[in-house]
Amino acid sequence: MANEQPAAKGTQSPHGASPGYVNSKDAHLKRLRRIEGQIRGLQRLVDSDTYCIDVLTQVSAATRALESFALGLLEEHLAHCVSEALTKGDEEAQAKVKEASAAIARLVRS
Repeated sequence: MANEQPAAKGTQSPHGASPGYVNSKDAHLKRLRRIEGQIRGLQRLVDSDTYCIDVLTQVSAATRALESFALGLLEEHLAHCVSEALTKGDEEAQAKVKEASAAIARLVRS
């Protein structure tokens, strides 16, 4: 849900389960730090009055990196959270599919 706050460090998600990325958390954090570095690089490019097209090229690279991260996270969510809910087969399964569909729609629109 859009207004839910992320689970605090060391806690489970608001849905009562570990997040689907729990086994690759360190790799995700490393990747996010790399993306953060790309964004900081963009700030430096603008600060040093770099040519617009060069800045836009780097914006495109950072955008692709973030999209790739999002798709990987979505894949883990489908493989872990959604498939687990489908195995149970209750109302939660329908809710998880609906939630995943909404997340996919947001990614496609962005």
